[in-house]
Amino acid sequence: MHKPDELVQKIHSGLLVAGIGDALGAPTEQYTMSEIRDRFGDGLLDRFVAPQPDTFAGANGGKIAEITDDASQMYYLARKLIERGPAFSNADWIDCLVEWRETSPKAGFMGPSTEALISALKDGRDPTRFGIIGTSDRKMTNIGATNGAAMRCAPIGMCHPGDLAATCEMTLLTCLPSHDASVAIEAACAIACGTSGAMTAGATVADVIEACREGASRGRRLAATHARLEAGPRFAARMEMALSIAGTVENDWQVLERLEAEVGNSVLAAESVPCAIGIFAYAKGDPWLIVRLAASIGNDSDSIAAMAGAMGGALKGPEAVPAEIVRQFRRANPDFDLAAMAETLAAAFDLNETSVA
Repeated sequence: MHKPDELVQKIHSGLLVAGIGDALGAPTEQYTMSEIRDRFGDGLLDRFVAPQPDTFAGANGGKIAEITDDASQMYYLARKLIERGPAFSNADWIDCLVEWRETSPKAGFMGPSTEALISALKDGRDPTRFGIIGTSDRKMTNIGATNGAAMRCAPIGMCHPGDLAATCEMTLLTCLPSHDASVAIEAACAIACGTSGAMTAGATVADVIEACREGASRGRRLAATHARLEAGPRFAARMEMALSIAGTVENDWQVLERLEAEVGNSVLAAESVPCAIGIFAYAKGDPWLIVRLAASIGNDSDSIAAMAGAMGGALKGPEAVPAEIVRQFRRANPDFDLAAMAETLAAAFDLNETSVA
């Protein structure tokens, strides 16, 4: 059984490593692996570097070791969960997202699905209707199919240690209406449930992976009832492909090259989220190896590092991360006291009152 303070530590670790991964991957976003190696050396990226103007972080004024939209939305979500507790609703999530858009310096980084929702809300249009073809009720298959919901949802799993059903029900609330494609909902539920699984006492890497699988399955069922099943690649199949690669490769660069070539590492939920789960599996949950691998894969590297880092941090803690990296991260992101956030998040969901098997 977990003692309450151990659960708080797991929440803190998950939030911290997710943020470190986001900041480490920000300077390599959209880069190819060959560009990353040419610029930063042949080893995995193992230090914070300043984002260049040809990255989203650099173009939006991001500084060295700062988080991007990924972790900032995750932390805003955590704050809203603290405020609302188990009563958290879809309306609360939309309020949270609007607040993030209006107050976060990282709002300029937002992805295409989130941007479409914010634009509809701002213009007074029905936010459920963006991406509709003509006068029909059919959305284009690429609408709402990105990883925005998956990149931010880990705090929901932290609030529901081992309770995958409750994790998925609440995760769905943060998917709608911006990420209403089944693949995006499956992806978000996989990451949230992986984090939930990592929160349980004695959890192993295999337990977390199985929780990801269960989350994806539950997410697809929820999408069939509450959203839509779209044409295109199946999330579960891509995830199994990533896990197969993770279990058969011989070295770090080989796993990254095969994940990029065969699974993908773009903003699409069918690519970057299975890729993140594959990196988690290959690294055997090691938080520092996870974020270095993810930062070195390029393309949507910061999102991949944040998602996999949340699971690794919750499972194994931040001790493997160099202390100087942690200090740099905290200095660069003073608006977020993650230790206090973990304490209040646990209290909001009564995790301080109970132990979790």
